[in-house]
Amino acid sequence: MLAARLEQGDLRIAEVPDPEPAAGEVLVRMNAAGVCHSDLHLARGDWAGIPAAGPLGHEGIGVVEAVGAGAERFAAIGDRVILGLGGVGGAYWCGACRHCLAGHPRLCAQSRVLMGTFAERMAVWAPAVVTLPDTLGDEEAPLACGGLTAYSAVKKLVQHGIVPGRPIAVVGAAGGLGHYAVQLATAFGYEVVGVDVGADRLEFVRSLGATRAFEASEALDAVRTELGGVDASLVFAARVAGYDLGFQLLGPRGLMVCVGIPATSDGNFQLNPFAFLFSGVTIVPSVVGTVEDMRELVHLAETGKVTSHVSRTGPLTELPAIFDELESAKYLGRAVLTDLAR
Repeated sequence: MLAARLEQGDLRIAEVPDPEPAAGEVLVRMNAAGVCHSDLHLARGDWAGIPAAGPLGHEGIGVVEAVGAGAERFAAIGDRVILGLGGVGGAYWCGACRHCLAGHPRLCAQSRVLMGTFAERMAVWAPAVVTLPDTLGDEEAPLACGGLTAYSAVKKLVQHGIVPGRPIAVVGAAGGLGHYAVQLATAFGYEVVGVDVGADRLEFVRSLGATRAFEASEALDAVRTELGGVDASLVFAARVAGYDLGFQLLGPRGLMVCVGIPATSDGNFQLNPFAFLFSGVTIVPSVVGTVEDMRELVHLAETGKVTSHVSRTGPLTELPAIFDELESAKYLGRAVLTDLAR
């Protein structure tokens, strides 16, 4: 089968052996795979300490072709499923440790990363797949990470006492994750302030439901003048400058949810201890979500509350070009590989 892999830091698309499902796994023939910014970071070697080798892709939709021993409890041949769970912890978790039982399976000592959706077929741990309704098309593959990660971040608003009706900022609002957050936060009743760069991107953000949309260079003055700060900022921009802005946009006792992962070369996010201590601000990380979050998100998509805005499609062989375009921010929303065979 055809698959994309990193070999000694180089992206290669070549024939590899077909996988076989082990006990507890299902074999999925991939229909579509979303191209996430994290895939680009991996391909470019942007994160120090992360090996530039192995399979790529962690968002996908496909059809179950075979079922390993014991996996029939979770999926059947012919089921159309979404898989990936954001990659981190998306391939396995034990289900019995204190982290799993507390609802944080990605922190499980036995958790495994899911990578490899940029291929014709993939063997997947059956409890990690979620069955899809026929009403959701294959173009919704980016829900598996981009949508799920945004949903998990928006849920943290309620978990930390930020009630619907209050103003919240989405930094990187037109991006692959941010555009989901704008839709979800709007659907939940928040007053969404979108922050991005470029008139076309700001117009896109408004079309998704944001009540305000500002250029990143103008957002701080505008938000302070019009709102006196926001109750929360969701930072999806993969730049340290986005983190700095997300913190500065907050009003007293605000919440900052950190999602985007900048390249290591971008440096560290720094805080003035005095300003931090007297602001009463809470800062929390948010990384992907759980399989139950994925089921909830599928329901929200089925009922029209959120949709993937796909601006670029192509076969697997166009992945190098799609990476270049993603790096240059040449399209809004997401890119999806729609022909993983050739």
